[in-house]
Parts: sequence; C-alpha cells; structure tokens
Amino acid sequence: MGPNTSRLGARDHRVQRLRRLLRRSSVRDIEHAFVGEGVRIVEAALDASAPVESLFVAADWRSSTSVTAVVDRATRTGITVFELGPGIMERVADTVSPQGVCAVVRAVDRGLDDLLSKPAPSFGEGLVLVCVDVRDPGNLGAVLRIAGATRVAGVICCAGSVDPFNPKVVRASAGAVFSVPLVSGVAATDALTSLSGLGYRCWATVPKGGTDYAVADLDGPTALVLGNEGAGLPGEVVSLLDGGSLTIPMAPGTESLNVAMTAAVLCFDAVRRRRTVT
Repeated sequence: MGPNTSRLGARDHRVQRLRRLLRRSSVRDIEHAFVGEGVRIVEAALDASAPVESLFVAADWRSSTSVTAVVDRATRTGITVFELGPGIMERVADTVSPQGVCAVVRAVDRGLDDLLSKPAPSFGEGLVLVCVDVRDPGNLGAVLRIAGATRVAGVICCAGSVDPFNPKVVRASAGAVFSVPLVSGVAATDALTSLSGLGYRCWATVPKGGTDYAVADLDGPTALVLGNEGAGLPGEVVSLLDGGSLTIPMAPGTESLNVAMTAAVLCFDAVRRRRTVT
C-alpha cells in the first residue's frame, strides 16, 4: 500500500501549509495542528493513537524499509499519505537531514480545568510540572520526555514558554508530546492559583537556598515549578508558591543543573516515593 495521490510540488497548497506549520507558531495556534518529523516520531504518534491528519513522504520513500513500514501502517488505519516531488522534503523539513516522512497531527484542545479534573495515572499520581518562561526547545522537549517516562499527571507550559508544538520540541520530546497531558498558553498566575485551590503544594525550583529536595515533602498533590534557564522564576510567581523552594545540593564549584536535568532528578525522586515495588 502507499500514497494514493500524484506527487505534490512545492506550490501545492498542502505543501505550503506543511511549511507554515513547521515554521510559524501562530499558524499552529490558529489551525490547532503541528508537524512531527521522522520515523520514530511518526511511529510514536501512531502508537499513542494521536489524531494524525496525514503523512507526507519524500519522493524516494520506497528505498527506506522503515518509512515503507510507517506508510503501510498509516494507510491500513485510513490515514492519507501524500508523496512529495524530488527535493521537496529537503526544502520543507525543519531538520538538516530529513528522514523522508512527517505527519500533520491535530493538537488536542485541553484547558487547565480539563487537565486537573482528569484522574491522575497511578505511576506519577498527583504530580504536575509547571514550566514558566522555559524558552529553549531542547529543554522543554526533554522535560516532556521526562514527564512521559514518569507518567506525571500533566505538564503546564505557561505563556512565555516556547511553543510545545515547535518542531524542535516535538523531536526532543521523543514522541512524549503525543501522550503527556499538556496545557499551553495559560498565565502562570492562573495556573498556580488553580493548582493551589485544588490542594496542590507548589514548589519553586532554585539553584541555591531552597529546601534540600531529599527532605522536602513531595508526597500528595505536588506541582514542581520550573523557571527560565537564565533568569529563574519571576518574583510574582514565587509569591504564589505555598510549598517554598527546592534545591538539589551539588558539590562546591559546580554549575547548576539545567531545567531538564532538574526535572529529571525531582520527578524520578517524587515517583520513587509514590510507587510500590513488588
């Protein structure tokens, strides 16, 4: 099985839309759609039963067994596959060396109330990550990947953070963006006020001066608030945090951990406390 249309040229409206979705967050917001590039990312979307609209494959897609397998899988589930003309994928894709396949996926519209009202998964029960002004796509993608690995109840990307559907974030998430409950664009003050109202204890993450995470109370509903890579958390956000500040102790003279590493240490420790080893 394979694409059921003729090859699309660079001026085709579907190709132009693909290009806009890859390059402009405003278009992703308006159309409630984004692009996942590469075999593993597309496979992750299919594994998660994400709402895939369509697939686009490079002109030489039949020469790759992995791309062929993805195309067969997509067409069996009724997903439309479009074949691009020679050189089009290289011109459109966000990556330097595209793998020959990408998917347009509908973004799930989820509000803060939707996220917080859903039953939390048992593995990371009652644990939420709040990203405030996290600007680096690689960092946010890694945070989403950690959230998927620990199965936290959700991730809130507050206004001012990088678009979680930015193609670099999607790649860095290793497909977790398709499965992690995610809310974006909400004001940090609104998110933290809602979390506190629902009984979540909200902790700031700071490089120095906070409570040692090893002795902090991370049981029960907990929100870990991650700040900007350079500036940290703004004062108006810190003032809303009822849990206080958390610090990961480090050897003297060493640089502080980046936001993704911080999320990894804290999430896995919080999950360790929650899970029962049998």
